[in-house]
Amino acid sequence: MIFTGNEIEYARLLTLRSGLKLEMQGIKVIKGTTIYAILKREGFKGSRAKVLAQLDEIRNQLLGEKE
Repeated sequence: MIFTGNEIEYARLLTLRSGLKLEMQGIKVIKGTTIYAILKREGFKGSRAKVLAQLDEIRNQLLGEKE
């Protein structure tokens, strides 16, 4: 599958969402900066659970557009 244009950003957000879920379970995904810190730097606010809820909302909107 090849991603182009906005699909690249959507795929990145979905990947960050998956990484955040793993971090919440205690699994370190990457060395250095956490996924949570990356998302906070990009403007998401709140606890890990609230950021995950925001990402879930974005995912649901994207899935709604593709159907």
